[in-house]
Amino acid sequence: MASIPLLHRLISAAAYFLPFFNGLQYGRFLFSQYPSLALPFQPILPLLSLYRSIPYASFVTFFALYLGIARNESLNRYARFNALQAVVLDVLLVLPMLIQRIFSPGQSGIGLKFTIWMHNGLFVFVVGCFVYGLVSSILGKTPYLPFVTEAANRQM
Repeated sequence: MASIPLLHRLISAAAYFLPFFNGLQYGRFLFSQYPSLALPFQPILPLLSLYRSIPYASFVTFFALYLGIARNESLNRYARFNALQAVVLDVLLVLPMLIQRIFSPGQSGIGLKFTIWMHNGLFVFVVGCFVYGLVSSILGKTPYLPFVTEAANRQM
C-alpha cells in the first residue's frame, strides 16, 4: 500500500472533530455524575467554545466536509473516505436527539433512566470513534467504525 500523504492524513484526522464536538453533549450525565471525567476535555474547551459561538458552525462544517472533501475528486480516496465516515457518524448522532424529542422521556422514571443510559452509551461510542479515527488517520491507517464504515463505503 502506498504511503498516505501527510496533508491527507491531517485532513482525515481533522474530519473526526465534527462528530466529536457534536457528540460531547451526550456526556452531560456522565460529567455531572463524575466531574473528574471532564478533566481530559478541558484543553479543548476554548476551541469548542469558539466552534459553538459561531452561528451555524456545525451546519457549515458538515457541508464543507461533505462537499469540500468527501465529494472532492482531487483528493485521494483515503481523505474522502475518512471525511465521509465523519459525516455519516455526525448524521447518526442526530437520530437519538430526534427520538428523544418525539418521545419526550420526562424528568423522572424509566424514560429518564433510558435517556441517561442512551446518552452515556453514545458518549462512550463517540469518544471511542474519535480517538480511534484520529489516531488511525494520523498513522495513515483506515479506521473501521461499526455501522459507519459500511454506510461510507456505499456512498463512495
